[in-house]
Amino acid sequence: MPELGSRTVLAFDFGTTSIGVAVGQEVTGTASPLEALKARDGIPDWNLVGKLFEEWQPHLVVVGLPLNMDGTSQLMTQRAEKFANRLHGRFNKPVTTWDERLSTADAKAALFELGGYKKLTKGKVDSVSACLIFSSWYENQFA
Repeated sequence: MPELGSRTVLAFDFGTTSIGVAVGQEVTGTASPLEALKARDGIPDWNLVGKLFEEWQPHLVVVGLPLNMDGTSQLMTQRAEKFANRLHGRFNKPVTTWDERLSTADAKAALFELGGYKKLTKGKVDSVSACLIFSSWYENQFA
């Protein structure tokens, strides 16, 4: 595995109907949104997820952990953790979870600034949220 600071990271914003995806690079500290994955009750097309792993060859995966504002867990927290465990089991890459509180609200604000309501499609919001999850995780790693 490459040394800390030069890894490729896939970031996911878990949801029951849409899972946002971003690819991040530690060397630049930036992430780019990818096409969000459609999900059925939180289950994506695992073949499409596999293609993401083949294309980007991530060294690490970060999954956003939806917590209540007071930091306690909720039903979606457990579902996101299950998704993270499945990613690790299927693709044998290190997977970590990261507090994603307010990432969706921040993503909506950023997209609205770029183009108003027409930019606020569900998939775009979810994948920009995945970028914000990567950025928050990255800043904490190298602070």
